[in-house]
Amino acid sequence: MASQSLVQFIEAALWCTGPFELSYTDPDQKWLIRKDMLSLLQGFPNLSPSMDTYIHGDGTIANLLNAHGTVHISSSSPQVPLTIWLHENYPYVAPIVFVGLTGMVPSPTIHHDHPFVDPSGLTTSPYIRTWQFPRCNLKELVHNLVKIFSRDHPFSYSATSSPFTHSSVVSKEALDRLEGMLHYDTTALRSETDKEVEKLLALQQEMDQQVKIVTAIVQGLKRERWELRDRMARLAKEADVLINWLKVHDPKRAMAMGDDDIDDVFEGVDEESRLRLQCLAADLSIEDTIYALDKAVDEGAMNFEIYIRQVRNLAREQFFHRAMFWNESVAMFTFNGIVLFSLEPDSVLDRKLCKNVISDS
Repeated sequence: MASQSLVQFIEAALWCTGPFELSYTDPDQKWLIRKDMLSLLQGFPNLSPSMDTYIHGDGTIANLLNAHGTVHISSSSPQVPLTIWLHENYPYVAPIVFVGLTGMVPSPTIHHDHPFVDPSGLTTSPYIRTWQFPRCNLKELVHNLVKIFSRDHPFSYSATSSPFTHSSVVSKEALDRLEGMLHYDTTALRSETDKEVEKLLALQQEMDQQVKIVTAIVQGLKRERWELRDRMARLAKEADVLINWLKVHDPKRAMAMGDDDIDDVFEGVDEESRLRLQCLAADLSIEDTIYALDKAVDEGAMNFEIYIRQVRNLAREQFFHRAMFWNESVAMFTFNGIVLFSLEPDSVLDRKLCKNVISDS
């Protein structure tokens, strides 16, 4: 049972009037606060009652009753200082719990990423978040905090066991253990996600640099295209000037460079020369046709039998053109049986044809 002095202090604080009057206005609420506070102090004698000014997160100020002191966790871990503020709407609103004491020097260091205690010491355990009167009270709250801190101590120290490995099957403890495990898993996942985000940001920066490079290349190509267009326009103007000059000084060549047939540019000096040019042109055109047929067979665009038939016909026609060409050439390159100069035939058949033509001459 709590000492008479504690009972008197709590009653005096709750029913005090004047500038030090607390923010609890309902008489029934004050009796509930008296009951829960005495039960808490009886279960945890190291805690002491006090009254002080509390500033909420939104800036509002209230005169509240609080219990402060240390709670024993285990023989292998340090005690935890607690300050429990009773909200002005207690017990219908959960109390405000801090790890640490007001004005405590040095201030204890909360270990990084604790699932229920933030760096300022504010504690938000599942028991507090699911607070519901009359199921919840101050004494059970502190018992719950002791169990949580026995598995994951809020201070930075070397623990003998890993957090949240207790074998208890009580539903509240299982909920606390599960939430703690989820917190650490979420923290690890967040760390990995942050690393992935950093990699993606670095990749994005690299892609931005590549985009700038490609954009510069495209702009350079556009400038080069416009320069080529200007150059082409200048060359077209120069070509027009040249054609106009040719029309005045060499009308025949100007006509050949215009819309007339390009073959008119080449003209034999006599009938035999014109015949040789025609034979040579026919020979080269047949050679190009055979080459095109070879490519068609390689690509599977033509049947092999059709290919053989077409090549046989073209080869026969090419033979006659070559025979006529060499017949005219040998006739011109010899004079009175004396060979002035000779051309090397393209094949053995051409050589035989030349020998026959020479012997006939």
